[in-house]
Amino acid sequence: MTEEYIKTLENAIKQMLQPIRNIPLKLVIESLSGCIIVPFNPEDTKDQAVLNTLIEVAKLAGLNVNKEGIIRPRPNEVGNDIESFVLNALRTFGYESSKPATISGKKKSTGYPDIEFKDQYNRINYLECKTYNVQSILTTMRAFYLSPSEDFKVTKDAHHFIISYEIYVAGQIKTNNIYKCRNWKILSLDQLLVDVKYEFNCDNRRLYSQELILAEGSL
Repeated sequence: MTEEYIKTLENAIKQMLQPIRNIPLKLVIESLSGCIIVPFNPEDTKDQAVLNTLIEVAKLAGLNVNKEGIIRPRPNEVGNDIESFVLNALRTFGYESSKPATISGKKKSTGYPDIEFKDQYNRINYLECKTYNVQSILTTMRAFYLSPSEDFKVTKDAHHFIISYEIYVAGQIKTNNIYKCRNWKILSLDQLLVDVKYEFNCDNRRLYSQELILAEGSL
């Protein structure tokens, strides 16, 4: 290869690795799953009824969090704990709710979305649980993640919602913080724009191949 050709390849790779910005999430979901994000229509009485129920769900789940407190060392771990409070609140208001089943039929806890629920009109909806800090809510810090999967959790046309709580440290137990909620937000994701940022990865077989090991031993 000539030096000019190598330089051309390097420049091409650099351009390929530039983040792609402002892609509609609804296009991403449809490409990955073949399913559509159903837009939330505030003029539709059924959609408005579901929102009214989700408002009560958000209130009840937040109040229960504040009664018990969530004990964690770091705030980025709190979102996972809030899921159970939201699940219980959804069931309290009569919504059949669970972890979404994947394409293969498995119940999967990791990955988007967190919860699948059936509303009073027998429609499937997806719900993600989030937390935020009021000091960083308007910053460019990344807050929403979706990774492609061969066994994706979105399998139906549905509304896609987020319930997010503003959390704060209400006390401490040894090295752990006690987290509680101040405010909540309900979001519809049909208009959400997302970015793609490429990454490189490697599996264990290649990483620990004999060609790369310089030394090893036992203790």
